[in-house]
Amino acid sequence: MPFTSVRGSKVHYEVDGDGPGLALVHGTGGDADKVFGNVVPHFADTRTVIRPNFSGSGQTEDDGSELTVELIADQVAASIEAAGTGPVDLLGFSLGAVAAAAVAATRPALVRRLVLVGGWAHSTGPRDAFYFETWRRLLETDRDLLKRFSALTGFSAAALDSFGHDGLAASQADAWPPAGMERQVELGARVDIRDLLPAITAPTLVIGLGADAMIPMEGSRQLHRAIAGSRLVEVPGQGHMDWFADPSGLVGLTRGFLAEGD
Repeated sequence: MPFTSVRGSKVHYEVDGDGPGLALVHGTGGDADKVFGNVVPHFADTRTVIRPNFSGSGQTEDDGSELTVELIADQVAASIEAAGTGPVDLLGFSLGAVAAAAVAATRPALVRRLVLVGGWAHSTGPRDAFYFETWRRLLETDRDLLKRFSALTGFSAAALDSFGHDGLAASQADAWPPAGMERQVELGARVDIRDLLPAITAPTLVIGLGADAMIPMEGSRQLHRAIAGSRLVEVPGQGHMDWFADPSGLVGLTRGFLAEGD
């Protein structure tokens, strides 16, 4: 079980497969296994897949202080360097997209190509503040309701119906959320990487999810507008987490884009 150290934190990461490096970065309340466990088999036959857990997730340990974009980006970069594959293709999801964009902006030599899924550039709008504050209050007061709220905003209506009554009940029995989620939510409410985005030079694919009620499509448009030469793909009807159940669409888009650089 590999670990690396950076800025006073002990960072847990997973490595699978062999070949050119591909790093996958989870989002708020997720971890390397929960978010990308069903994605790894699609890439590990031809790539070394690196999955870091930033602070608040997995077995990563730190001093418990306030999280920053700079810290989680450094944790991602340290995991990439520790894996020793050289420059990687880098995919970030949700808050992981924020971290991945920061890595690409500040450590360009580490990133060949960049994929940002369900991400955003800043949390300065009224809706942003309202959403993250709702998450924070539910974490403090009623974690069962938090699970319901997250499912209702994280999945499209079609995806929720496809799970059926039993599937939805089973999803609510999960041990989620992790203990470190509150710090990640607090960071999400403070995100503002607008000054970093113009520095990104890696070829970039921005994937927006058309039915995303958690991180709305406008977040992906923010990234696309600020990253020169980036490509924006909107996946219609997709909720923020729909691809957890069936990653084939995300895998196909990612494979196609990465193949352009091979």
